Amino acid sequence: MPSEIRASQIASLSDKVRRNNYNKYLKTIKLNKIRGFEDAQVSFDFPVTALIGPNGGGKSTVLGAAACAYKDTKPGSFFPKSSIGDNSMSEWSMEYELIDKDVNRTNTIRRSSKFHRLRWVRGEVVKRDVRYFGIKRTVPAGERPEFNKLMRPSYTHPQPLNLLPSQAAIEIERILGRNVHEFKRTVFTGNETFHVGKNKGNEYSEFHFGAGESSIIRIVSEIESLPDSSLVLIEEIENGLHPVATRRLVEYLISAAERKRMQAIFTTHSDNALTVLPPEAVWSCIDGKTQQGKLRIETLRAISGKIDTAVVIFTEDDFAKFVVDSIIREYITSQYDQVKVYALAGDGTAVKVYKNRLEDPTIVNKSLCIIDGDSSQIDDLANGICRLPGRQPESTIFSDVMSKLSSNLAILTVSLQLPPEKQEFVSREINSVATTNRDPHLLFNQIGVQLGFIPEDIVKGAFVNQWIRDHASDLKPIIDIIRSKIDAHVTANS
Repeated sequence: MPSEIRASQIASLSDKVRRNNYNKYLKTIKLNKIRGFEDAQVSFDFPVTALIGPNGGGKSTVLGAAACAYKDTKPGSFFPKSSIGDNSMSEWSMEYELIDKDVNRTNTIRRSSKFHRLRWVRGEVVKRDVRYFGIKRTVPAGERPEFNKLMRPSYTHPQPLNLLPSQAAIEIERILGRNVHEFKRTVFTGNETFHVGKNKGNEYSEFHFGAGESSIIRIVSEIESLPDSSLVLIEEIENGLHPVATRRLVEYLISAAERKRMQAIFTTHSDNALTVLPPEAVWSCIDGKTQQGKLRIETLRAISGKIDTAVVIFTEDDFAKFVVDSIIREYITSQYDQVKVYALAGDGTAVKVYKNRLEDPTIVNKSLCIIDGDSSQIDDLANGICRLPGRQPESTIFSDVMSKLSSNLAILTVSLQLPPEKQEFVSREINSVATTNRDPHLLFNQIGVQLGFIPEDIVKGAFVNQWIRDHASDLKPIIDIIRSKIDAHVTANS
């Protein structure tokens, strides 16, 4: 389902950050010696930021550090010192670059927090409204001790029930797909809120809400009640939510950032939470290191070495992954299951992730990076950075197969799952697409449509497999280095 967030909105919000066009904004955090981080930095280049990574990788540490940038959040609330086992906290420190026009209207300001002599020491701190939504929000209301008194027949609640803020009701309906304009809430112990729903004229309490429904209502209604320029922090945003609701909640955060000039940071294990974000809005936290750029969640296991295959290969996008997978399947068939290929978001990200992985001495399986022919990155075969033949992959493969279409037409037709007598039809439609196409990324989809709505993957497979069979000599350096990496892994672990 296409996102309702427009590219122009993404570009406008990114530009506001570049121009420091905020009254209050957290620009960067630097973590030193905190829970395994050593001089690690995260920059918030987009007002909605996702933190991804394996459990224990440091996502919650970054989230807590963000909260501690401001006056009303004490560092000890996220980083408490135990009298047992916390001797290593000495000299932990957090450094911040902030925008606060109340303090300095023209330049960013810098602040720090340091754990020194058994306590957190902070310099002059700035004030900002910060709202943290922890995992507790998804615990069913009936299991939360603060609501126990509501179950007593004799209890009388002193606070009124009020309708949800009107904008909150609109936004919740967009996420959940149901009308909540008659839902109410009341303030409870410690400024916690408790909600009452309504369905077909019947009222029911939050004790009977679903965990995801309750989480969405609480997050959105509280965000809408916050003043502009606030900071919102959410732990595991997808917890209890359907994948579609997860994506819609992130879309809401982007629209709220635009409308209320707020900033949001969340942790997640869900790819659905990342789909609408630009690459610069995603940071991975792995074993005390931070890496900017959009990654699939499954790729994190490969980056951290938590996989069983002999060789990991990073490519810059899904099509390159498809090509490399096909090369391995064609020429290294017997060892195909020893190699896993992962697509990253861009050639720069692929090379950077690959180089960072090489520096980790704990990872035992081998790795490679294969960039596109038109990549601006520098290939270095000796150090495991290879380049596919040609230039832009889709265009190269299509053009090369087209140049030999007369001799390969019969095989190509059958590979497209069409009968041999359809060769003339296939040739005509492929030539038609070659004449009209403006975007090489759409070539195989357009051919599939022209040939009778053949799935794009079947068309890609037919062209890619024909191309790799015709270019065995050009692909030999890549094939040889993959084989050598497999052999090196086997030797090292025998």
